[in-house]
Amino acid sequence: MEQKRSGFSGKLGFVLAAAGSAVGLGNIWRFPYLAAQHGGGLFILIYIILAFTFGYALMVGEIAIGRKTGLSAVSAYGRLDKRFGFLGILASIVPMIILPYYSVIGGWVTKYLVDFVAGKSAAVATDGYFEGFIGSNASPVLFFAIFIGLTALIVMLGVEKGIEKVSKVMMPVLVVLTVAIAIYSVFLPGAWEGVKYYFTPDFSHFSVKTVLAAMGQLFYSMSLAMGIMITYGSYMKKDVSIESAARQIGLFDTGVAFFAGLMVVPAVFAFSGGDPAALGKGPGLMFVTLPKVFESMPAGQFVGIVFFVLVLLAALTSSISLMETVVSIFMDKFRWKRIPTCIGVLIGSVALGLVSIFGYGIWAEVKVIGMQFLDFFDFISNSVIMPIVALITCIFIGYVIKTKAVEEEVELSASFKTRGLFRVMTKYIAPIFIVLILVSSVLEAFGIFKF
Repeated sequence: MEQKRSGFSGKLGFVLAAAGSAVGLGNIWRFPYLAAQHGGGLFILIYIILAFTFGYALMVGEIAIGRKTGLSAVSAYGRLDKRFGFLGILASIVPMIILPYYSVIGGWVTKYLVDFVAGKSAAVATDGYFEGFIGSNASPVLFFAIFIGLTALIVMLGVEKGIEKVSKVMMPVLVVLTVAIAIYSVFLPGAWEGVKYYFTPDFSHFSVKTVLAAMGQLFYSMSLAMGIMITYGSYMKKDVSIESAARQIGLFDTGVAFFAGLMVVPAVFAFSGGDPAALGKGPGLMFVTLPKVFESMPAGQFVGIVFFVLVLLAALTSSISLMETVVSIFMDKFRWKRIPTCIGVLIGSVALGLVSIFGYGIWAEVKVIGMQFLDFFDFISNSVIMPIVALITCIFIGYVIKTKAVEEEVELSASFKTRGLFRVMTKYIAPIFIVLILVSSVLEAFGIFKF
């Protein structure tokens, strides 16, 4: 018997849930240090242009495929053309890889929030604290379990009662906290140099590397090529405008990333004497540099608590979408019920997450192509599989089912005003960009060449 498919109650529920998926850790810690390293305002300008052309076109295509078929990624491509059933499987692998290690990082955020609430901000800011924490065995497992357990609980409640209700609360709170901390950060003594650096485009930084960094961030940030937008699109009502929804998701995602940069860059500048290198890279910014900044500023413990509440909300909205996508894949494929499927996905994710945790602890000496397990999972999902899925999706929409199939779905609810942009990006420009991302990421990972 065919199961009745869950769905969002309307446009607001869909947009907030999809925006919640897009707004995650990448917006809070990755965007600020990339902007600082690649010319401040120049990176922001390039990112905005790409978000509303390249990212927008891919998002419209994925949402339309999901709504047209009413299926998650594992089955949607095959429903439209049986020869491309493999693409659904490939896209489905991405959230299965990302969810466990993303939840490990979510556990780190949970640990730091608990520490700040407990008044341990001075201890957290000391050198070696972060390395000592992730190198231990019990503590990272405990906080990983708390984070992924909370994620699973929300997903078990379903689309409308769980994901939509939580998103309607979390997203407005997240936006308010981001703007509030950004305003506080801007008015710190010595922060104005950081504000100027962040806003002023430095065209001497313009290069292929800057454009590729912005495109890579776009994939990371907007939940593209990982089956999420297809899954959420399958829950979308036919009278909701895909075009308008995709534009609003892009605004949410870009807006939060912009204010996150305004929150982080001036604060770090204020306490580093104006050195962009102090923004660090990767986990170092959020778990090493920023605790030192909070410890140095007035009301630092309170600001640290608010900041890590914000980051936890961002991490949760994304982990919820990742788990929902994986759960939806198994429910569609095997006609399983939601709660037992959630439990199965939770068990599998915990097993894979423990591999990432122990990669910094008891298995620290074990490397995969020179990377620790978490870094390898991040590389293989974000830098290899996602660009491949996006490239084949563009070929699939542009030359197999033709753009007309997507255009017809978009026009069920409203006229498709950006049809020309969608066609040009999907058929000609996006594939070139995606190949560049894929090639540069792989060559850089193996140390063969750096753009």
